[in-house]
Amino acid sequence: MNAQSEMLGALGSRRHGHTLPRKFYTDPAFYQADLENLFYREWLFIGHDCEVKQPGDYFTLQVGDYPIVVVRGRDGAIRAFHNSCRHRGSRVCAAEKGSSVRLVCPYHNWSYDLDGRLLFARDMGKGFDPKPLGLKPVHCESIAGYLWLCLAPEAPDIAEFRAKAEPYFAPHRLSEAKIAYQSTIVENGNWKLVWENNRECYHCAPNHPELCRTFPEAPTVTGVEGAMSDPFIANHWARCEALGLPSRFELSADGQYRATRVPLMREAVSYTMSGKAAVRRPLSEDVLEPNIGALLLFHYPTTWNHILGDHAVSFRVLPLGPTQTQVTTKWLVHKDAVEGVDYQIDELTTVWNATNDQDRRIVEENQRGVSSPAFEPGPYNALHEGGVMQFVEWYAAATERALGAGAAKASPLRRARQG
Repeated sequence: MNAQSEMLGALGSRRHGHTLPRKFYTDPAFYQADLENLFYREWLFIGHDCEVKQPGDYFTLQVGDYPIVVVRGRDGAIRAFHNSCRHRGSRVCAAEKGSSVRLVCPYHNWSYDLDGRLLFARDMGKGFDPKPLGLKPVHCESIAGYLWLCLAPEAPDIAEFRAKAEPYFAPHRLSEAKIAYQSTIVENGNWKLVWENNRECYHCAPNHPELCRTFPEAPTVTGVEGAMSDPFIANHWARCEALGLPSRFELSADGQYRATRVPLMREAVSYTMSGKAAVRRPLSEDVLEPNIGALLLFHYPTTWNHILGDHAVSFRVLPLGPTQTQVTTKWLVHKDAVEGVDYQIDELTTVWNATNDQDRRIVEENQRGVSSPAFEPGPYNALHEGGVMQFVEWYAAATERALGAGAAKASPLRRARQG
């Protein structure tokens, strides 16, 4: 039995409301199937428009086996290409980020325009035609300051996500912001364990003292059930919507993404140790009220986000191996905010740097445990881990669709939501 067939059988026989079987978190063949079924098919968050402000600005990333370069062209368009020279395959851009008038392969100096066209290939002789040898394009879209790519030959329709996300994010002008700081850590755990940990706050009180100063651990915040009936959240939605900020809970029909605004605790306005703003200058001139809580967005399989009045924090998840995941965090502030005057890096980043490191340790201990041959799938906490169950349901359904199983049968959790 190959891995795809085994995976399909395991998904069909799994116990709903329980963790996935061990192989989903440990097996190299299952990991490769995740890449092929999800990361090579779905839209993936890769970064922000403001990281490539000027023509020639670029950044690179690795998605599974694919090196990618993202560059802004002379026409202002942002494009993504396979970062592989059409001559002998060397990476064209090796730096994490940079700026150049052309993209030049360091191996033999084959040179490409910012739109991917091959401009120069030395001594290739008469009859050489450069036209079919441009860099291979990758689907790339900009949505309210967020950049997305899709490696599939034909990308899924992103219009519905654009229509839902833009009203939430447009007031914050993230396309005009700047990256104040970024960090990248490697967690020695399967990418799904990283997501499962993110989708609940059942673990927050004993593990995240810094975050719990401002972020509510209520299951209605991290979960997918109950937010509509929580008066604390409903009152916050009403206040934000009166300011012109869309706020109400939006969950896509397939469960892949959700956007909502949540209040912070005890009149806090930002993720700082004091609860006070980390940045004196608001993130956007369109949103001058500081007490707007946090706009949350998750979009499987690559990003979760927190957008506040003074800054925004984005997280990008990319798998590196069966038991290794890269998590990149970026803090965005107003484009004219000045470090040392309007904000201090330490104050801006303390809470999430601490939380990221705590989550890394949690995921790594989780990985050690599920890697044991004695591990058996255990039950989720229905009150506190509804968000985790929702993620697992999305993962199972998306994987079954990719494997050609057609629409997945509605689970008890999905039927309850639809009923």
